[in-house]
Formats: sequence, C-alpha cells, structure tokens
Amino acid sequence: MDVLMTVRRLASICTMGANASALEKEIGPEQFPVNEHYFGLVNFGNTCYCNSVLQALYFCRPFREKVLAYKVQPRKKESLLTCLSDLFNSIATQKKKVGVIPPKKFISRLRKENELFDNYMQQDAHEFLNYLLNTIADLLQEEKKQEKQNGKLQNGSIESEEGDKTDLTWVHEIFQGTLTNETRCLNCEAVSSKDEDFLDLSVDVEQNTSITHCLRGFSNTETLCSEYKYYCEQCRSKQEAQKRMRVKKLPMILALHLKRFKYMDQLHRYTKLSYRVVFPLELRLFNTSGDATNPDRMYDLVAVVVHCGSGPNRGHYITIVKSHGFWLLFDDDIVEANSIQLETDENHRYYSICGRNSVKSRRQVSSNEILLQAK
Repeated sequence: MDVLMTVRRLASICTMGANASALEKEIGPEQFPVNEHYFGLVNFGNTCYCNSVLQALYFCRPFREKVLAYKVQPRKKESLLTCLSDLFNSIATQKKKVGVIPPKKFISRLRKENELFDNYMQQDAHEFLNYLLNTIADLLQEEKKQEKQNGKLQNGSIESEEGDKTDLTWVHEIFQGTLTNETRCLNCEAVSSKDEDFLDLSVDVEQNTSITHCLRGFSNTETLCSEYKYYCEQCRSKQEAQKRMRVKKLPMILALHLKRFKYMDQLHRYTKLSYRVVFPLELRLFNTSGDATNPDRMYDLVAVVVHCGSGPNRGHYITIVKSHGFWLLFDDDIVEANSIQLETDENHRYYSICGRNSVKSRRQVSSNEILLQAK
C-alpha cells in the first residue's frame, strides 16, 4: 500500500504541469478565482494527517489572513508559526495557479517540537489540529508578554477590565467559543452555571443521522441521581439535579470533531465508527443559552477533513474545501475539482463524499473534522 502510494505521488509530481492544466481547464480561465492558488502538499511518509489539516486551515480565510500578516512582521526566531507563515506565503505568492509544494520545513519543525509527530506512523488529524492551534496561541501570548516586558506596549496597554480576556490572541478571536454547563437542583430549582472555553467541539456520532442531530445530542439533559447526586449550595445537601451543556458564545469559525474512534474494552483497542453522518451546507446551532451572543448566527461549510480506513493509526486523510463557490479535493499532492456530490431533500442540501475512483475504493470513508465559517 505505502509503495503504491509513493509511486502514485511521484508520478503526480512528475506530471504536475499536466495536472495543473487539467484543473485550470476544468474550472475555466474566466471562472478561475483571481489571486487564488490551489497547491497540493507532498507527503513525507504518513504526513497526510498534517497535509489535510493545513489545507483546511488555508481555506479558512480569517486564519489564512492572520498567518500571512504574521509573515511580514520583523523576523522572529524559527517556530511552528514562522514555518507555517512561510508555507502559506509560498502558496499565496506562486506564479502558477496550481501545483505542488513540499512542506518540508514545517514538517521538520513539527517533528522537532513534539516527539508524538517525530516518526513515520499515521497520526490523528484532530490531535494535530488541537496541537497546532494551541501552540500558535501559546507563541502569540508569549510574544505579547515579551513585548510588554520590553516596554513596547506602554503602560501595560494590553490589560483591560476584562481580566482573563487580556491573553486572547487572534487564534482565540477566530476559533474560541464558550460553553456553559447548567445544573438545576430538582429540589429548590436553583440553577448554577460554569463557563468553559473551547477551540473545537467534539460530538458523538450515531448510525444514519445528521450533524444537526449530533449537536442536539451534545446538549441533551442528563439527570444526576443515586450515587451521582449533585451537591446544592442552596439546599446544603446532595440532591437530584438535571445537567446540560449549551453554547454561550459562538466562534467565528466553528470546528467540529466527530468522535469516530471508540475504545472497545473487549478488543483492547480503538475501532472506527463508520456511520453515515450527513450535514447541511449551512448550519445554525439551536442549543444556545438564553444569554448567548448572536444566537441566530449561520455558518457556511468551508472544509471537511476525511479519514479513509478502519483505525486511528492506519488509513489516509484527505480534505474537501469550498473556495469561491468551487468544491475541491486535496489528496496530498493531488488537487481535483468537482469531487463531492450534493444530496437534496425538500428543506436542505446535504454533503456526501463522491470523489475519485481511488477514494471511493478505500473502505470506511468518513468525515472527521468539519470547519464552518460564520456568514
């Protein structure tokens, strides 16, 4: 399998010009977006988990713009963010519209910084996405701290009355939302709540369902009883209670993680839940709290990271993105147009995978990460 994929990648790189011409011809010179580039990424030995996430993030415009803006700042010490900004800039400034770029410097830096990724094994795309976003946020916070200490931010101007929000970075501005955990005592009816920030939402999946149904399940009411009773401060004793999670602050870009890998005790390993989960091209979250900001916010589907295979440490990742009204499939160094199919019913348009023969032939093809951008 690995040998065949390596041969396929090398063949693709050798015929890059032909592939580029084919894609540009398929889209059409008049329809091809101005100042847009569609570049595949070379796989350096099971780095498809990384390539797929990077492609999804590149086509999240707010994130791309911030990364490119970071590139023009005074030269900083090499980090994962400087390598990412170099990669994004390399794509954005290419003379060609379509081609292939090796993300060698980024992969090398990733392997230096985290031993989890310092091997040639398949990794989990969700773990990588979380690591990347948190690492970038940490780097930006450290830079802000250093600038303040160096006196570049006069009089501690980054401080405000909002306390903890002083440490927010553009990663948080783009991806961070807030959940509120509400618990209602069934004896005195008192309600307590606790807020929790998130950069992505992980939701359970069920057989033959929709992402809307999965999100509603995320906020299902849970009854706390028997040995799990809730200690009520008003009653000053343990009482039966009802608990539920709701969204208090909606992010600019909503990253959803479908929990497809479940640990099976009898097998002593993770197995994949290859359930069919459909989702609309436009999404509104109904499980918001009463004091939520922009509760009616609508999201457009931007990118889907897809896992092909039967387990978390095997298989292959690809990405499907929407760019300027076009749907494109990114499979490492290969970029193809018109690689998805839209299913319709009376009320919604739904997405389902229909890709190339090589994609359709792989077993257990299913979405893992979904990125939606607010309108």
